[in-house]
Parts: sequence; C-alpha cells; structure tokens
Amino acid sequence: MKLYQTLLADFEEMSMGYSAIGIIASSCLGSVAAMLILMNGHTFIDMLQLFIVVVVCMGFNTVILAQFKSKIVFNALLLSLAISSIFILINIF
Repeated sequence: MKLYQTLLADFEEMSMGYSAIGIIASSCLGSVAAMLILMNGHTFIDMLQLFIVVVVCMGFNTVILAQFKSKIVFNALLLSLAISSIFILINIF
C-alpha cells in the first residue's frame, strides 16, 4: 500500500506529463493485446476479450479527456495496464 501511495503522490504532482505517458503506454499495451487476441482466431470468446481490452483502454482515454481527478486517472491507468497485461499473458500461452 505504501508503494501505491508513493506512486499516486508522484502522479498527482506531475499529472499532465504522466497522463501523456499513460496514454502512450495504455495504447501500446492494448494494441499488443488486441493483436495477440486476433492472432488466436475470431471466435465469440476472442471477440469478447477484444471488446474488454478496447473498452478498458478507451475508458482510460475518456477519463483523461474528461479531466477527472488525478486519483481516478491513476486508478484507470493501473486497471488498463493490468487488463491488457492479463490478456497478453492469456493469449501468449
């Protein structure tokens, strides 16, 4: 929990810069997840996975554009990166 508080304090201090980096990171990781999902096929489960990844990544971009509080933006970034990473790991193996 101390790591989370430290990262959140740093994010709040320079939220504009970290938001820009977060958009790049979330978009890149989301696109890798989408590519791996589509490489596995086009079944209903694959399309559901793709839908989840796209919604979460677009949700993060929406939170930034709507200028939510820094804590909400930070939590959305963590969620976006976690979901994309989980689906990358699922589709690699």
